[in-house]
Amino acid sequence: MSKTILVTGANGFLGSAITKLALKKGFKVNALIRRNSDIKNIENLKDRISFFYGDLRDFQSLHFPFEKSDLIFHVAADYRLWARKKTEIYASNVLGTENVAMKSLELNKKLIYTSSVATIGLKIDEISDEKSESSLNDMTGDYKKSKYLAEKIVKNFVNKRNLKAVIVNPSTPIGPGDIKPTPTGKIILDMLKKKIPAYVDTGLNFVHVDDAAEGHFLAMKYGKVGERYILGGENMSFKDFLDCVAEYGKVPKSRFKINPNYLFPLAKLNEFFAKYIYDNDPSLTVDGLKMSKRKMYFSSEKAKKKLHYRPRNVKSAIKDAVNWTVENFLN
Repeated sequence: MSKTILVTGANGFLGSAITKLALKKGFKVNALIRRNSDIKNIENLKDRISFFYGDLRDFQSLHFPFEKSDLIFHVAADYRLWARKKTEIYASNVLGTENVAMKSLELNKKLIYTSSVATIGLKIDEISDEKSESSLNDMTGDYKKSKYLAEKIVKNFVNKRNLKAVIVNPSTPIGPGDIKPTPTGKIILDMLKKKIPAYVDTGLNFVHVDDAAEGHFLAMKYGKVGERYILGGENMSFKDFLDCVAEYGKVPKSRFKINPNYLFPLAKLNEFFAKYIYDNDPSLTVDGLKMSKRKMYFSSEKAKKKLHYRPRNVKSAIKDAVNWTVENFLN
C-alpha cells in the first residue's frame, strides 16, 4: 500500500507544489489547512486528497490528521516581511513548528521540516552553505527570526528527544501557484505592472518551486536525520533577475540603480500608511531594505551530492513565474 503524506499548508505556494508532486509519485495525501483558506491551488484535486481542518497553533487540532498519516511534511509558514501584528508571525512559525514537532514525536512520525535559507549565516563576499554559522542577532526582521527559532526547536527535538526529522532550506522559490503572492512574487507582479523603475545592488538565490518540492522527496529518501540541506537554484543579481522578468514579460527594464539608504524614509512612510491608513501590505519595507544590503547567495552542493538534487536553469523558473503571473493576475 502507498504511504500517506500529511502536508501542512498544502494550499500554499510550495505546499501545493509538494501536494501535486506527491500524487504524481503515488502517495496518498492528507492536506492540513485552516478553515476558510484559499484552496485555488489544489481545488481541482479535491477528489484525490483528504482535507483536514486545523490550526498549527492549536495542538489538539493536529492529532487526528497526524494519526491518519505516515509521514509529515511541515511546509506551512507565515512568509511575510511585514505584519501589523508581529506576534502572528511568531505564533505560526515558532509555536506552530513546536506543536508539529511535539505531535510528530508523540505519534512516532518522521518529519520533513521546511525551514529556509533565511536561517543560514551570510558570508561577506562568499557563498554560504549549511555550515555557515548564524545567531538570532544576525537575523533581519521577524520572518527570519521566527524561522531561525523554529529550526532551533526542530534541532533540539532531534538531539534531545530523538525526533526523526530532516530539515530542508529552500532559497527563494518562484514559479506557478504563487497566489498570495509571496514577497518575491509581488516583485514579479510589480515589475510586470511597470512599477519598479529603479533597483538596488543586491542578489538572491532563486529556485523553481517544483525543484524545491522535488528536494523534499529526495530529503525524505536520502536525507540524514538531524541534517539540513539547502534546496537552491542559481545565484543571480537582483538587476539580472528584473531584466529577465522584463524580457519575458515584454515590459521596460529597470534603468536606475539606487542606494537603499535613500529609500528608508519612504519605506517607513509606506509602513505607517499600511498600518494606520490603508488596509494593504506595504510594497517597500524597512526590513526588506536592510536585507538588500547583503547579497544572499547560497550553495546547494550538499543537496546535489547527498540527495541527488538537480535544479533546473533559473531562467526557466523565471519564465514560468512570469507566464503564470500574467495569466492569473494581469489577464
